[in-house]
Amino acid sequence: MCITAHWIDKNWTLHKRVINFCPISCHRGEDLAKGIVKCLHEWGLHRIFTVTVDNASSNSLCVAELSKQLTKWGTNLLGGKHLHVRCMAHIINLVVQDGIKEANISIERIRQAVKYIRQSPARWKNFQECCVDENLAKKSLCLDVPTRWNSTYLMLNRAIEYEGAILTYADRDIGLAHHLEFGHICVCDGDSDIVDEEQPVGSLLCSDWDSVKRIAKFLELFFKLTLKVSGSLYITSNIHFLEICQVGFCLSKLISSDDIVLAQMATNMKKKFEKYWGDPTKMNKMLFIPCVLDPRHKFTTLSFALKKMFGDNGATIEKDVREYMKLLFNEYSSSASKDKCGKLSSEVEASSSSSMVDIGDFYEELSRHTSGSGAGNSKSELDKYLAEDTEVGTSDFNVLLWWKYNSARFPFLSEMARDILAIPISSVASECAFSTGGRVLDSFRSSLTSKLVEALVCLQDWLRSESQPISIEEDLDSLEQLEQDLAKVGKEPSIDDI
Repeated sequence: MCITAHWIDKNWTLHKRVINFCPISCHRGEDLAKGIVKCLHEWGLHRIFTVTVDNASSNSLCVAELSKQLTKWGTNLLGGKHLHVRCMAHIINLVVQDGIKEANISIERIRQAVKYIRQSPARWKNFQECCVDENLAKKSLCLDVPTRWNSTYLMLNRAIEYEGAILTYADRDIGLAHHLEFGHICVCDGDSDIVDEEQPVGSLLCSDWDSVKRIAKFLELFFKLTLKVSGSLYITSNIHFLEICQVGFCLSKLISSDDIVLAQMATNMKKKFEKYWGDPTKMNKMLFIPCVLDPRHKFTTLSFALKKMFGDNGATIEKDVREYMKLLFNEYSSSASKDKCGKLSSEVEASSSSSMVDIGDFYEELSRHTSGSGAGNSKSELDKYLAEDTEVGTSDFNVLLWWKYNSARFPFLSEMARDILAIPISSVASECAFSTGGRVLDSFRSSLTSKLVEALVCLQDWLRSESQPISIEEDLDSLEQLEQDLAKVGKEPSIDDI
């Protein structure tokens, strides 16, 4: 299990750190929650705003159990209604997988052709000669993993680039035609993954190339979107709902397309899309609020997007978002006010104990008079922020920099914005750690303890995240001194000592 912490510091810089990388014996939701709580205890973290997880059923139970623990700690804002954030990249994967099934034959023919060419050095050498004849650079053909649609997109993209070379190779090697003719593909039932029948792959036709070119162009939208929402070095929560709207808009247009294959793909994908993003009452409010906290958008953009996606229900959803946002802002403002009042009261007690002279209550009365006279026209920071005009959206606009410059005007709202804008909308940052773990724990280093693997993975992530490069040479003296000290006490250095 990997846990990654995301936060925005006082200087409005986004940070990402791996804080846990450990094996788990059971994937039940209760056990996962216990592991997370243990990690939070070790780090002294008791205020968690959201938890971003994939769509595994155990994760829903895990977040529910974690919400109960946060309630015990007294840090569960609004009862944890917004705690559970679903990974957008995983949902996109499920949506696209349902669409690819419709174009399985053409994709499978390309896949089998690529697989045949890559199977032996002799075939690969012949293919490179075909590339030279077609004046194409010698690049490797990509073979996809069928369960990962993005690898399928990359395979199709590279195959389209080398279409001429593949056709030339097919003319020179009759074995490719035989491989396609006598190979078989499993055809699944449209509503399930159960194998319905097997049918021959068949020859690679011109219509297949036309089909995969249209499919690749269509998948390019989702490929770029996945890359965009998977970032961890820049905020992504402010574009979450807008990108969902973009996907829904494109699918709706393609459903009525004259292209039968793309229309059927879009229809299948729309069904899965509606499962996760079709019912606004089941959608986390944190899909909408980050867009409002982007000064380029606010409710002007959100109102338009809601109307486009949900029609007449958009106004009702907007009203719910406004109410939830006010409740959340009141939580932040009241919490900050309590902290401020506590600090002021302690200062007053200290000053009164050190002075025996009564200087009067003029300023206190003046404060009451000023607040009383302006009470009728007083607006909260949230109201003032929403009343201002939206900022002009430029390519180099920095949302965090805007909030940094304007945090003095909106002290309470900016605290809320720091937590909301830091929300990661995908769990890719945590999943990348497993790739690192695979390189750390390989067949040559299979005896490393779980604690040591965790230390190596976390240390690598933290070092790479440092803004200033770390020079090992500068620390050699301190490291040598540490080794000498450990040698004196008669033990070998361990990761626990370091």
